[in-house]
Amino acid sequence: MKLTEFVIKEAILPSLKSTRKEDVIREMVASMKGVGALKEADEEAVVAAILKREELGSTGIGNGVAVPHTKHASVDKLSATVAISRTGVEFSSLDGEPVYILFLVISPPDRPGDHLRGLENISRHLRSPDFCNFLKQSTTCVDIWDLLVERDDGERDA
Repeated sequence: MKLTEFVIKEAILPSLKSTRKEDVIREMVASMKGVGALKEADEEAVVAAILKREELGSTGIGNGVAVPHTKHASVDKLSATVAISRTGVEFSSLDGEPVYILFLVISPPDRPGDHLRGLENISRHLRSPDFCNFLKQSTTCVDIWDLLVERDDGERDA
């Protein structure tokens, strides 16, 4: 599974406006709604589901990275977006550090395998310090998308 198969290019946020965890999640979900990946009627329910997941334990996995996620019936396939915070977001991360790179993932409840594969794929790429540094330096949607394409191409060549 490639990043570009489930990250929605048009929903990428190269410079988050929000600085609080809940607001960042809302901004990312709104971006997915804005490009038609979610219906307006489902926006609040998706935000609530992600926040409920965060109550179980932060998805801030350390090294300036968070992967908020949920399963929700409002989507019919694995969908994600990427966002970059220029100032950092307090996300109750495992290492106590602010988050700068966020991947938000939503998948249908009846596709748990896709959900896990998507999270594993994202996590594998985010373990690369080079990839994370390039993401943090990216200033446009196109820059971020090109990095995702490059990672996918590298996977094929590996």
